[in-house]
Amino acid sequence: MLHKLLLAVLLVPGLACAAAGAPRLEGLQVEIWPEYDRPAALVILKGELAGDVDLPATLTLRIPASSGGPSAVAFAPQKTGPLLNLAHDRSAAADAIVLRFTTPERFFHVEFYEPLVTGTPARSYKYVWPGDLAVGALQVVVQEPAAATDIAVQPALADLSTGIDGLRYRSALLGPVPQGQARSIEIRYAKSDPRTSAEILKAGTPASSPGAGTSSEERDAFRRFLVSGAIALLLVGSGLVYLFWWRRRERPGPGGNAGAKFCSKCGGPTAAGDRFCSKCGAALA
Repeated sequence: MLHKLLLAVLLVPGLACAAAGAPRLEGLQVEIWPEYDRPAALVILKGELAGDVDLPATLTLRIPASSGGPSAVAFAPQKTGPLLNLAHDRSAAADAIVLRFTTPERFFHVEFYEPLVTGTPARSYKYVWPGDLAVGALQVVVQEPAAATDIAVQPALADLSTGIDGLRYRSALLGPVPQGQARSIEIRYAKSDPRTSAEILKAGTPASSPGAGTSSEERDAFRRFLVSGAIALLLVGSGLVYLFWWRRRERPGPGGNAGAKFCSKCGGPTAAGDRFCSKCGAALA
């Protein structure tokens, strides 16, 4: 009994020191953008260190090994400030890639892509926050893929909004997450269009625009109808202008009939066969 008590006394200070030395996050925003600019899931981690963490701070984070590594590691002087590239080390550990970097500011940014099966209309993706750091407030944001339907997210994200890009976003504040506790986000949806959201937006048919649910054949037929209608209106207008001009050209002068002649000296009217003007007697040519 005494042996166990001594062991507990020795271990508790060590555990307390380890917990005190681990950087804590005031907040973490996990954003997931399925099929945004690649046939993959883009995951964005936006972290904010707690105010009592000394700077610069060294962080260690795990990302899935299937990602192949981060596409971006950066820091920012402010929450909405410009991102600056951040040097980092990486190492392999089981099914994860371990990132280690030192940030001079409280805000950091990590991006990576994970493979996504797109061979069938029914699609899904699951991301797991491994709990490497304690999080005071976890927020999750999911970007709905353009042209996707039957979207379901677990846990449920009740807040819906439309971004300036025309895409819809689901979000929710999930509260604190202790260090060592994993949290998963799973997304399911249906999508037959093989294009990414960026390609669909570039084509001018964002998910929130009218007509986005119509097929490309229907949209092409509607464009042809508009062009044909414009050409028809142009032809009708040209015909009316020509008819008006022709009628003005054939209209006889005041007080006379078409083909009538007049005396070149006095201007009086003459009849067919007259050799002299009946008004002034001048010889007619």
